[in-house]
Amino acid sequence: MNAWLLASVILLPLGLGPCLWVACRGPAPQRLAGANLAAVLTAVLFMLLAQGFTRSSYLDLALVLAVLAPAGTLVFTRLLVPSAEEPGTPAADQDG
Repeated sequence: MNAWLLASVILLPLGLGPCLWVACRGPAPQRLAGANLAAVLTAVLFMLLAQGFTRSSYLDLALVLAVLAPAGTLVFTRLLVPSAEEPGTPAADQDG
């Protein structure tokens, strides 16, 4: 086992585990932050594995994840914004 694989073995439970825990529990903004950080750590994990196994194809996975993760964050952020039709929002209170 080389240093790259050792770093990935350490990063998997100590870095990715808490992020997934936060992404699964808690209020919506914390879940969003946990999911976003988990995507970043997964990309780093793929890069470490690519160096550890000397396979450049794993870098492609990291790059695809790095491109798609911010788009997913934007989609989930859009879902967190309250709509104007929900009662209790400032726009709905002004109308009625």
